[in-house]
Amino acid sequence: MISTGLRLSTVVPATATAEQNMVHELTDMDLAMKLHYIEGLYFFKSDAVEGLTIYDLKKPTFHLLQLYFTASGRIRRSETGRPFIKCNDSGVRIVEAYSEEAMDQWLAMAMEDSSLFDGLTYNQALGPDLGFSPLVFLQFTWFKCGGMSVGLSWASVLGDAFSASAFINMWGKIMAGHLPLKPLHVPVPGKPEFPALSTPNTSSSLKRVDSVGDYWVTPNNCKMRKHTFHVSAKKLDHLLSNQSTKFSAFEVLSAIIWKSLSKIKENSEQTRRVTICTNSHEREYEIPSNNIVLCTVEADFLVTEADVSELVELILNRRAEEKGIVEEMKGLESGSSDFIAYGANLTFVNLEEAEIYGLELKGQKPVYANYSINGVGDEGVVLVLPGPKYGKEEANIHGGRLVTVVLPENEVAQLKTELQREWSTA
Repeated sequence: MISTGLRLSTVVPATATAEQNMVHELTDMDLAMKLHYIEGLYFFKSDAVEGLTIYDLKKPTFHLLQLYFTASGRIRRSETGRPFIKCNDSGVRIVEAYSEEAMDQWLAMAMEDSSLFDGLTYNQALGPDLGFSPLVFLQFTWFKCGGMSVGLSWASVLGDAFSASAFINMWGKIMAGHLPLKPLHVPVPGKPEFPALSTPNTSSSLKRVDSVGDYWVTPNNCKMRKHTFHVSAKKLDHLLSNQSTKFSAFEVLSAIIWKSLSKIKENSEQTRRVTICTNSHEREYEIPSNNIVLCTVEADFLVTEADVSELVELILNRRAEEKGIVEEMKGLESGSSDFIAYGANLTFVNLEEAEIYGLELKGQKPVYANYSINGVGDEGVVLVLPGPKYGKEEANIHGGRLVTVVLPENEVAQLKTELQREWSTA
């Protein structure tokens, strides 16, 4: 349903980076994320984009890349083999696409089959020619009705979903004429929020894999599939009211899906340990980074037989922050191995506080926005995001939360059935 006549072009910073040989050293956490890719998707009604040309959409990107100069760079390797970003102003890729469907029709179909969203963000992977691979793609898809979607493909080695969201929100601000007067500052790592694991030299949230070389693609043993569940504000209030202690929607939704997937997976022992991924704060005026916190939670009982409130308590009070990641990274120096973070264990990512509705065009927010992750390991990932604030209440997509999952293909249909039967959520 997307036109095959895609047009690709490149946008570079408006002015050259000040230092000709400037490099951006990647942290150990950046390298732990190198096989993952973040996708953001935004839908705008026709009156929000009426009259906009591709030049109007590209113009703010020139200024955006002056601020986000790392996003415009390319991957290189040091003499030891460790990757870094050469800030050489090579630019980001722009993709123009067209759909013969109306946007409302597309959204209605995508609510039933989330794979339809895939064609609206460029399928990105770094390599095998690393030195020529853009780190960021922006896809603009015009619909028959005049509406438009904005698709962001973002290499996780650059930064996490909060950084990606801040990047695209800044693009919207610059388009509206709000050009920042100061350069972005380097983020300061946050203090540990949770107790460290008792075995500090071993990371249980990362999975070591054989080196992928210069083609940064996750080696999967099965086909992965995406799906988004829409938990309405009314349904969410009901779920939260059934719990005796105070907690966030992220914790209760994670507990529900944790238990549901434990029933589905052939080896339920695999789901005794899960990874919780959180972010400390929104980073609107910071250089992109992977300033995330990886924690593990391990149940000493059968998850399939646990009450949801028991799992909520584990997630809330028993998570332990990983301290072994630096030690685990030693293989990256020699290039002998790589790592998977999202999907090494069943991974829950808290994006409740991400400003995914912070992007505005002509003063209007998107009617629908969503984020997902590509390159996920076989155990899968679950993202909890804010729900649409500007959709139709009667369409059951207004408010509440979005829960986007990336799981082995055979588990998605089973999860939909399980959630519908036990929680009336589909």
